[in-house]
Amino acid sequence: MIKLKHTTEELKRLQALPLADKVALSLVRIVEWYEHWGGKVNVNYSGGKDSTVLLHLVRSIYPDVPAVFLDTGMELPTARKFVLETPNVVCLKPPMNFRQVIETYGWVFPSKAVAKYVSDARKGVKYAMMILEGKTADGTPSCFYRDRYARWKYLVDAPFKISDMCCKVMKEKPLDTYHKETGRNPYIGLLASESLRRQNAWQRTGCNAFDTVHPNSKPLAFWTEQDILDYVRRSGLKIADVYGSIVEENGRLKTTGEQRTGCMYCLIGAHLHKPNRIQRLKENDPARYEYAMDQLGMREVLEWLKIPH
Repeated sequence: MIKLKHTTEELKRLQALPLADKVALSLVRIVEWYEHWGGKVNVNYSGGKDSTVLLHLVRSIYPDVPAVFLDTGMELPTARKFVLETPNVVCLKPPMNFRQVIETYGWVFPSKAVAKYVSDARKGVKYAMMILEGKTADGTPSCFYRDRYARWKYLVDAPFKISDMCCKVMKEKPLDTYHKETGRNPYIGLLASESLRRQNAWQRTGCNAFDTVHPNSKPLAFWTEQDILDYVRRSGLKIADVYGSIVEENGRLKTTGEQRTGCMYCLIGAHLHKPNRIQRLKENDPARYEYAMDQLGMREVLEWLKIPH
């Protein structure tokens, strides 16, 4: 059993704080991280709104902290342009391109966690097979696993490769290499509200994970997407054009363009959105859409999954 430093109730209390209090607390965490490592830090930077807000906060105190960008070739062109126009950005390249990754390891769908279980189940790993049956490793029925994972058991029989390796190969590996070579330790713009995995990570370490295998600081972990948009609006911070404008609708803030940036060809969550990322790519960048369909083999994947494209 992994020991948790923080409870769900603590996270909810922090998430309910006013934005001004969240900014103040995040700045405290940023300073703690910087001083602990003697300034040997960087910001992992994608050009998305979360990491843009994080970079803005970090550089409001430490203007010389470098931003590190993974130039994978999967970024939306306007988001990539936005990153490359940002001062003091270090660009890293992955050891494999996306086509090589999916040919070698497979597609990530519908989430990293599910893709990992599907990949392991195909190898005969018992715990993964049990989870996709809605059971614990010893065969005990689990409501949690049943509701969260059992409905994806059919993916074991998919006629294409599925795994969680894409981010590990294209992002985590080059970042790990950079941090080892430079001795820097990263700030990361992740929000606990985005997934159960990220919430659990925060509960284990808090914002500043000093003692993990890969130390990292997540000063915005207790923010929500609404906080991010509110901060951008109030501060007048420029974000990538791909987001469009920030507007209020039914009492909530949203962007008029893309809701998230991420990788162009990523299928995570593609079954949830209407229109989904691939449909929007078809409208906004037909050439890249055709490349995905015809060269990457995405058409067959989406049709088997019954996802509109």
